[in-house]
Amino acid sequence: MYKKVMAGILLAVLLITTAYLMAQDNTGQRDAQGRRGFRQRFGTWLEDIDKAYQANDWDKMGQLIEQMKQDSQRMREAGPPGADRGARVRPQIAAPAETDPVQTKSVVPASEQTIMMVLDDMFQNQRRSMMNVPPEDGKVLRLLTEALGAKTVVEIGTSNGYSGIWFCLALQKTGGRLITHDIDEGRASLARENFKKAGVDNLVTLVMGDAHETILKLEGPIDILFLDADKDGYLDYLNKLLPKVRPGGLILSHNTSMRGQMADFINAITTNPALETVFIHQDAQGLGITLKKR
Repeated sequence: MYKKVMAGILLAVLLITTAYLMAQDNTGQRDAQGRRGFRQRFGTWLEDIDKAYQANDWDKMGQLIEQMKQDSQRMREAGPPGADRGARVRPQIAAPAETDPVQTKSVVPASEQTIMMVLDDMFQNQRRSMMNVPPEDGKVLRLLTEALGAKTVVEIGTSNGYSGIWFCLALQKTGGRLITHDIDEGRASLARENFKKAGVDNLVTLVMGDAHETILKLEGPIDILFLDADKDGYLDYLNKLLPKVRPGGLILSHNTSMRGQMADFINAITTNPALETVFIHQDAQGLGITLKKR
């Protein structure tokens, strides 16, 4: 009987020590409150074991051993002392497989999937001679439009509608509209088809004609002005539309790496104290982002 009880005591000590070590966090730093609680419970347990041993109360010792086994089991299941249980459970949840179509649909709306498929098809099959923005810039257009909560985006240079559809990815969330200008009927016709395929044609107004003239009919406020047409005409577009861009609005200018063709425009957006400009992707085509200060 004595050997059996002593073996039980050793087993219980091993269990509780293992449970305590498992209840540390990943960095090895233990919660102070949990550590103090463990020491108190373990100290009390040892005192009770010693009293029962001195009294030759084998039944009591057996009860204490069983109690310690249960305590160690609870500690292993609880995880790090003082940690939030929700945080412990979450890492055990397997991330959804990227190829699971059900999980994909729950994250990405069907309308967005359709738009992305159209954009991918346009990039693969239509970009030659269309002077489209690269996908990296398209993502920036979408991001800025949605972050700004833009309601009115004006684009100069529709082409086949590639950049316009990137804008519409955001505008379908913000409840806004795209007003895009072009002079080439062939490209504009292709843009209309692409807008319809993407399911965003209801968000777009396509204005045909010389944009230097047609923009005079625009009314403000404009949240985002995107320039991607004749490079030597950027300054004229800026001068005519800057008063209609709302304070806090953005002027986005593409192909800013072509400094020689738009030196006056670059100078205007970088020296005007009412504007703040940064340039990104200058190693490629370049995109200027100009804030009209409040």
